[in-house]
Amino acid sequence: MFFKKIDSRIKILFLMMIIPLILVVLKVVYIQVFQYKKLNILANELWSRNLEIEADRGKILDRNGEVLADNLTTASLVLVPNQIKDKEYTTKKLSEILNVSYQEMKKHVFKKTSIERVHPEGRRLSNEIADKINSLNISGVYLVRESKRNYPYKNLLSHSLGYVGIDNQGLSGIELQYNNYLTGKNGVLKFQSDAHGNRLNKEEVYVEPTPGLNINLTIDINIQKSLEREMDNIKDMFNPDMALALVVNPKTGEILGMSSYPDYDPNNYQKYDSKTLSRNLPIWASYEPGSTFKIMTMASSVNEKVIDIFNDHFYDAGKVTVDGAVLKCWKSGGHGDQTYLQVLQNSCNPGFVKLGQLLGKERLFGYINKFGFGEKTGVDLNGEGEGILFPLEKVHNVELATSAFGQGVSVTPIQQVMAVSSVVNGGYLYKPYIVESISDNTNTIIKENNKTLKRRTISKETSAIMRTALESVVAKGGGKAAYIEGYRIGGKTGTAQKQENGQYLVNNYIMSFMSIVPSNDPEAVLYLAIDNPKNTAMLSSYTTTPIARRILLDIIDALKIEKQKDEMEKDLEWNDKVYYEVPDVIGLSIEEAKKRLVNFEIVVEGEGKKIVDQSPNAKEKCEDRSKVRLIVK
Repeated sequence: MFFKKIDSRIKILFLMMIIPLILVVLKVVYIQVFQYKKLNILANELWSRNLEIEADRGKILDRNGEVLADNLTTASLVLVPNQIKDKEYTTKKLSEILNVSYQEMKKHVFKKTSIERVHPEGRRLSNEIADKINSLNISGVYLVRESKRNYPYKNLLSHSLGYVGIDNQGLSGIELQYNNYLTGKNGVLKFQSDAHGNRLNKEEVYVEPTPGLNINLTIDINIQKSLEREMDNIKDMFNPDMALALVVNPKTGEILGMSSYPDYDPNNYQKYDSKTLSRNLPIWASYEPGSTFKIMTMASSVNEKVIDIFNDHFYDAGKVTVDGAVLKCWKSGGHGDQTYLQVLQNSCNPGFVKLGQLLGKERLFGYINKFGFGEKTGVDLNGEGEGILFPLEKVHNVELATSAFGQGVSVTPIQQVMAVSSVVNGGYLYKPYIVESISDNTNTIIKENNKTLKRRTISKETSAIMRTALESVVAKGGGKAAYIEGYRIGGKTGTAQKQENGQYLVNNYIMSFMSIVPSNDPEAVLYLAIDNPKNTAMLSSYTTTPIARRILLDIIDALKIEKQKDEMEKDLEWNDKVYYEVPDVIGLSIEEAKKRLVNFEIVVEGEGKKIVDQSPNAKEKCEDRSKVRLIVK
């Protein structure tokens, strides 16, 4: 009996030993057969280390394929702390090369992590610094390829192109608006290491980054260079508060050129204040347009047939009184008897007050709205303004009168350009756009923009009349300084008094000029505005119009516009010579003098670096492009 009990205990003990063993074997079989793939993946993830390879952003190009935004290949510093044997030495050397404190670098080198990106000190390193780090040949210190945005033309088109931040994400302009298209897909370098960070002898895997898509603009770089050059000239000549220029194809809404002053270099955007960076003036600025707005009032009047522009007459006595408010013509004593075509040529305010009264507020403001004022144009850039219009219920006789000649309403430059484009293109209001298409690196078009018609504004017949009328302003009216022999140029000057705290400022104006070329079949509309030009006569014929003429000549070349024999003959009785005051350049270098003497031809006599005498003397009035003799010693 005793031995039987011992035998049963042995059997129970045996079972207790064999059953766990069987379970272990079954578990091993289950793991090896059924969970091998899953566990193998998890193990590889524990060993795997990934170094991300940044993708290039897509390029931004002009309509001719000229690169306006590109990428430079740079390197960034990445550490694998467990692979660094002498952390003290590594910290010291890297802090010296990167010019950061020892304690700051120690945070990266001694960090308990598998991979450490040194940010921001180690991002987008110069070739010189990268070479110094590479020469250390320290295990666990890696340089990973990165891409740095580069703008080869620096300030050119800066507000429209925008800029990118340290993480290569668009922060402004096209870089922001089209960031999802421009951003590529990052690649990766995969390798394996053990728990101590030691590299395992397993094959590395390299997944190549995919660059972003390219943005092809409607901008013509030759027109853009012309605008930028004249912005520089305006800055040197007039020291304005602001200046802007905009060129649009009136048949499509394509933006051919756009420029603002002050501008900035997007390669070094950190050096500029937020105001300079954020204000793309042609689409953001909002102000009273002045006499360029008369184009829309006249077009509305012709379209409504309240006047016959060629045969109906208006007598200008020099002023008109509306509900006690005296509204004056710029010409003392007025222009006397004139046709309404001459009212436009002479930019006669009382004549436009009459047109506003003939139209009435419902019709005038109906056209103002139809031309697109008071609403965004929808241009594919960030930061567009809307302008400000009187609510119709607050438009009384005085508001109606002043609105008719461009005072009391607030509009943006791009609204004006698109409105005038509709006046001269047959009556079609288009949506402006700056991106022509989006393509990949094989030049395959992924997305394409086309002209978008918003609505009709005036009839084709009215448009034809207005083209002739605007050509007559340049040939026989206030825009003669923009006349180009052999070409049909239309235009209208503008001088808008500025407001501050509800009061009009004294001797502080926005001078502007709106022009079309060629006037019979417009291919470009140019708008140029200068805010508060200094040391000049407060007349657009002396400021914006001669500058616009130089831009128009460049537009003619860029668009290959041919000469025509039937241009409107210029009024020869009008003296179209433009005079400028000669600045004082004594004591300056030749280079400094050239910046001030942009309206004159320079003749240098003598040898030396400093100007000791000049002829004509400072403050004398001389004709545009006349010679100034400089004596240097």
